[in-house]
Amino acid sequence: MKEMEITTSAYEVIEKTVKSSGNSGRVYVPKDWIGKRVKVLLIEPLEK
Repeated sequence: MKEMEITTSAYEVIEKTVKSSGNSGRVYVPKDWIGKRVKVLLIEPLEK
C-alpha cells in the first residue's frame, strides 16, 4: 500500500486510535455526528 496525499474539506477533525471490536475495528465519534457522513483515513502504514 503506497502513501498518498489527500485534500478534503471538513467541519471538524478528531484523531483517534482504532480499537478492537469483535472481528473488526471501531472508532467512537461524538453523538452529534450520528447520521452524518464521515471519512476515515489510515495515517500509519499496515505492518506486513
